[in-house]
Amino acid sequence: MRTKVEISLSGVESAIAAQLGGADRVELCENLLEGGTTPSLGMIAIVRKYLNIEMNVIIRPRGGDCCYSEAEMEVMKRDIETAGGAGVDGVVIGLLNPDGTVDEERTRALVDLARPMSTTFHRAFDHTRDPIEALDTLIGLGIDRVLTSGQAATAFEGLVLVTELNQHAQDRIVIMAGAGINALNARHIVETCGVHEIHVGSAATEDVKSLMQYHNPKIAFRGGTNLPEDMLRRTSADRVKAIVEALG
Repeated sequence: MRTKVEISLSGVESAIAAQLGGADRVELCENLLEGGTTPSLGMIAIVRKYLNIEMNVIIRPRGGDCCYSEAEMEVMKRDIETAGGAGVDGVVIGLLNPDGTVDEERTRALVDLARPMSTTFHRAFDHTRDPIEALDTLIGLGIDRVLTSGQAATAFEGLVLVTELNQHAQDRIVIMAGAGINALNARHIVETCGVHEIHVGSAATEDVKSLMQYHNPKIAFRGGTNLPEDMLRRTSADRVKAIVEALG
């Protein structure tokens, strides 16, 4: 079975580059340095306009953990409705209880609201206290896929658990390996774990000079990063193509 490649990205130019590079699907986000938050309706609509491939949108109202308030739950419900109205193919969610279990009740509510769009449970899964228990919960909820690095910093480091999860899934849910996947290790991860979908983030990016010429060195918009204001981190079609070709 051919391996599907999903690219996590932000922005119209990055989405177009992912498509040109041969990606099967994009996960559209904002604030990638925060792990991804929900993009604006304008961004969703314009990316949808330019893409022919599958397009998922992350539904995440803030960075940080995935234990949400009732007000944040209201935001996620509204964002799912907005994404559906804009013609996206799927939404990406992840809700946990304070004890590290999947928030079953509220996840079910979002899955029901999202249909007929597909649903992916993001790497909130890697913060669960018992991954097999969490996977069984997600299967019971009818989630279509789960993104995981095997509860490790990278999918390569989490190969053993990703393999175990994929075997436990038994085609009841798609296990999508992600985190630290690049052109050098993608094929090894896929062949070792037996997964049929991978998720790629920073390995598909490059830093591009913006159109800006003047720069005030006393002011910085970006906190906590060494990336200058006039450099833009974007998906590279060539890097996406290299990963797709490495899979054979």
